[in-house]
Amino acid sequence: MHLRFFFYSFLQNLHRLNYEIKMQHSLPMFSLSLLFLLFLSTTTTSSAHNITQILAKHHEFSTFNRYLTLTHLASEINRRQTITVCAVDNAAMDDLLDKHLSIYTLKNVLSLHVFADYFSSKKLHKITNGTTLTATLFQATGEAPGTSGYINITNTKGKNVGFTTEENDGHFSASFVKSVQEIPYNISVIQISNIIQSSEAEAPVSAPAEIDIIDLMTNKGCKEFAKLLEKSNITKTFTDIMENGLTVFCPIDKVVNTFLPKYKNLTKNGQTSLLLYHGIPDYHSLGMLRSKNGFINTMATTKGKNNKYDFSVKNDGDNVKLDTNIVTAKITGTLLDEEPLAVYKIDKVLQPSELFKAQSIFNNNSEDTAPEPNSGDDDGDVPADATADNNGVMIIGVNGWLMTLILSIGLVFV
Repeated sequence: MHLRFFFYSFLQNLHRLNYEIKMQHSLPMFSLSLLFLLFLSTTTTSSAHNITQILAKHHEFSTFNRYLTLTHLASEINRRQTITVCAVDNAAMDDLLDKHLSIYTLKNVLSLHVFADYFSSKKLHKITNGTTLTATLFQATGEAPGTSGYINITNTKGKNVGFTTEENDGHFSASFVKSVQEIPYNISVIQISNIIQSSEAEAPVSAPAEIDIIDLMTNKGCKEFAKLLEKSNITKTFTDIMENGLTVFCPIDKVVNTFLPKYKNLTKNGQTSLLLYHGIPDYHSLGMLRSKNGFINTMATTKGKNNKYDFSVKNDGDNVKLDTNIVTAKITGTLLDEEPLAVYKIDKVLQPSELFKAQSIFNNNSEDTAPEPNSGDDDGDVPADATADNNGVMIIGVNGWLMTLILSIGLVFV
């Protein structure tokens, strides 16, 4: 009701302002539509959340926050639309770390503290019949034996709220402390007193088998690109960041062979930058790529320099396209998509504008008229530490402003 009243008042004031402006002949006739649509574009809110940023405001959760990132739970939390995160302070995390569990077991323990439902402070204190069961990410992963991934939430005596696993005989190992941040009904972050005890979650977990990214590419249609990686001696750069999250776009053999003359014409630094340009230092599932439009940094991106080495992710129905301003490549297949690694086939070699100059805005996407490499040393420097900006992936939406401008101009003729 308040939003509707505000919106109505805004329109009234905007009409009045537009009338006065037109009377003074100081702005064109479509100023009302332009201002109105700009208002819509700037006031539209998103349900997206970032658990890392939320917890970063509270130093007492720094250890918990760090391990959400290390276990890749942070990205899983950010992808979900309705969720509750039970954070514990650094002292409680120290008690957990003293058990010297592997990172894979720690992931199971922490996933038990992420509920697949929204529980605000008010909802916790007004649970129907005083108790309820809720599923956690530990249950959702399929790693939890039986129903051990469910948490019992109960209003105890003195109006306290206790948390325990389903099979814990009424002993509550943790209790509600306070609400940290609530975004109804998207995410609720609360603090609980201790780690929720669970022998099933703390059971040893064997490390997954190591993936040889070169063998993966070689055996699934990207043999020529794999050869270029090996010859450039930067394979280790890819494998070193794999554990923390890596996405690779692998051109198929046919297009790599066609592109080889231009590749060989680049300097050594240029060749290395081009190969790094095909990697993103973060994990992106196909679903994540389909849900995002905008620019994204790559492994070749260098801090503090003009060489951005980014490209734009664009969605066309179920298709995902990567636009470098020189070529537009399409994802044609998936070699592997298992967090923290995703490897996709693409139908063109990604050509960054830092290395190639467009010949014409009308043939940027044509394989037959591919732009020539820049001459001289203007091929960009190789980052001193290509893994230094692992958390620097940036997606910037631009389509909304373009649509606003188009609609604004169109309304002139209405």
